[in-house]
Parts: sequence; C-alpha cells; structure tokens
Amino acid sequence: MNTASAEPLYYDPYKEEIWQDPYPVFRRLRNEAPVYYNEEYDFYAVSRYDDVVKGMRDAKTFSSARGNVLEIIKSGFEFPRGIFIMEDPPSHTVHRNVLSMLFSPKNMSVLEPKIREFCKFCLDPFKPGDRFDFVGDLGGQVPMRVIGMLLGIPDADLQGVREMTDAKIRSEAGKPMDAATSVSDGEDFAEYIDWRMEHPSDDIMTQLLNTEIRDEAGTIRKLSRDEILGMVTLMAAAGNETTGRLLSWVGKTLAEHPEQRRDVATNPGLIPAMIEEVLRFEPPGAHAARYVTRDVEIQGILIPEGSSVDFILASANRDESRFEDGDTFNIYRSKQSHVTFGTGIHTCIGMALARLETRIAVEEIFKRFTEWDVDYPSAVFSSTTSVRGWDSFPVMIR
Repeated sequence: MNTASAEPLYYDPYKEEIWQDPYPVFRRLRNEAPVYYNEEYDFYAVSRYDDVVKGMRDAKTFSSARGNVLEIIKSGFEFPRGIFIMEDPPSHTVHRNVLSMLFSPKNMSVLEPKIREFCKFCLDPFKPGDRFDFVGDLGGQVPMRVIGMLLGIPDADLQGVREMTDAKIRSEAGKPMDAATSVSDGEDFAEYIDWRMEHPSDDIMTQLLNTEIRDEAGTIRKLSRDEILGMVTLMAAAGNETTGRLLSWVGKTLAEHPEQRRDVATNPGLIPAMIEEVLRFEPPGAHAARYVTRDVEIQGILIPEGSSVDFILASANRDESRFEDGDTFNIYRSKQSHVTFGTGIHTCIGMALARLETRIAVEEIFKRFTEWDVDYPSAVFSSTTSVRGWDSFPVMIR
C-alpha cells in the first residue's frame, strides 16, 4: 500500500499549523522519510521509535554538550557548569548523580501530603457550573509551588520565578527561539543561594551547598557556586514547564474521550495507566535535539559530523511498529515503554515527581467534578517549541 501523499513532505517545528497538530506530518515522516533533512534550518529529524531510542542512547555520537534545543545548539552557547542536561560525561555523570539521589522515587513519595494540600487549595473553589482553567488554575500553580518548596524559594517570589523561566523559552510565532535570551547564566537565583549560605534550611539549595562530590579530575570538593546556580536554574525551569502542560493535555485528552474519562472517574485505580497513555499520546517534551560528533548513518542516510539532529519523541511514541494503533488514545493498551522522559543517560530525573504531581491532581479533580466541556475558542496554545502545550486551557465544569 502506498502511504505517500500527493503534497510534498515538509516538516518544520516552527510552523504553527504543523506544531499545533504535528501527528499527520509525523506519520508521513515515519513512512516516507524516517531521516528527514530540513534545508532551511539545517537539521535532521529522526522519527521512528527504534532509531530515536538507539540514537538517544548513543551519547558519544549524539552529544548534549551544546544543548538539547536546535536553536541553542546552533548558537554555540557555552553553558554554565551544573546544567547537566546540557553536558556529556564525565561532568554530566558527576552533576546528575547529585540530583538523582535527591529526586529518587522514594524521596519524592514523602511529598504526597504537601502536593495534595497544594492541589486542594487550587481546586476547592470550583464546583459544577464553574469555569476552570487546567493551566491557570492548576497546572501553572501546583508544580510552581512544589518546586518552590523543594528549592526553598519564598512563596511571594514564585509567580515571578515562573514568569521568568517561561519567558526564556518563548518564541515569536513561526520563528525559532532567540538562543541569546533563552539560556540563563544562573544569576537570577544568586540572591537565594547567597541567602541560604548564611541561613541554611531544610531544602535542596542548602543540601547542594553542603554536598561533596568527586569531580572529573578525581578531586573531592564541594560544589562550586556556579554549579549550584546551574542546578537550581535547571530545576526551577524544568519543574515549572513540563508538568503544567501535561495537566493541560490530561484535561484535553479526557474531554475528547469521555467514555475513558468516565472509566477513570469511577475507577481511580486507572489513573496511573491513564497518565502514562497521555504521556505517550501528547508528550509536553515533544522532541530532543543533539549535536553530531562523527559521521553516522541512520536508515541509509549519512548524517555528517557537526550536524544537528532532532529526535522526535512524540513521533516515536506513536510508531505503530511499537504501539498498535499508535494514533489512538487507549488507557487499556498493553504496557509499552514510551520515550516521553527520554532514554539513556539523559532520562529525566524528574519523572517520578511529574507522575506523582499529576496523579494527585487528577485524584483531587475527580473528587470534585468528573465531566467538563472545553472552551476551545478561548484556549491559548503556547508559543514555544521547546515544550508543547497550552498557556490557557479553559473548560466549563458540568
């Protein structure tokens, strides 16, 4: 069967009409050009599950040291130490190990009472008949409060921190992000670190100030101020952006599949499976870019050293060679590992926290209301390609 379309195949993550619903293009990429070259922006897009997994696990060939976003890779920006998702081993290993211990599933599980308290605070005012925004009233609030609590940022400053981190990933519609303004040097958090040096507390900033590492040279030492600033900057941005957008996708996807929404509402035990299916079906982090350190061949296409490659996680998650009826949302599908949190050495360390926050939020939503209708004309899609989702997703509660 010929799956090719009469229209020329074109993929551009900056093109709004593609990015808001990229899945028809992703399907064509997998079928017609699994390694696609965009001449205008000079990057290769890899779209099939097996190729994405293999590539992301080959950190020597596909380097993160120049960034994980196309615009940043091409800018040549030199990252502050500590932003380990933008590092290769051995520095990546040193810095990741520090935070992996702090963000272990066991450590995250003790946060459940506090996260539930945050969710209740956000949801208690709403009842059937009200207008509710999955982003403004919940997704933009709970992750911000949780990461603020973990880091030790005062409540009064949280909204400003969220707005600052959000602004750095914004782009003008239809255009690449400005790499010069998208990466922080960490100084936005310098005052918090300096305060914690004099006023230690029970938070991650204080723990980082007291952490000893064995660095790449084998020297045992404390983390430098720059390393701590890099880690705090990374956590503040990642903690705010992706989970909030995930909650908006939960609201949208369940609204469009009311029978499955009803099943989840009547059987809370389905919530974890539903979250995994939303993560597969509409991942907030839709792609991850890498810098190519040597000539490499994928699907018979030579990708030269020095190229930029975009691994399309959202496409891999719907590859029908891996997921039967991949374009169908099905909370009952047989368990298959998606790549929303990445794979290999750069697998997201915050995935346990993201799952925990989302599960608790959904549990608390269904305690208060179980049906809603989306106000699509008022919904606002995010003008950023580094994450994919909504700035506002309003619904009417039934």
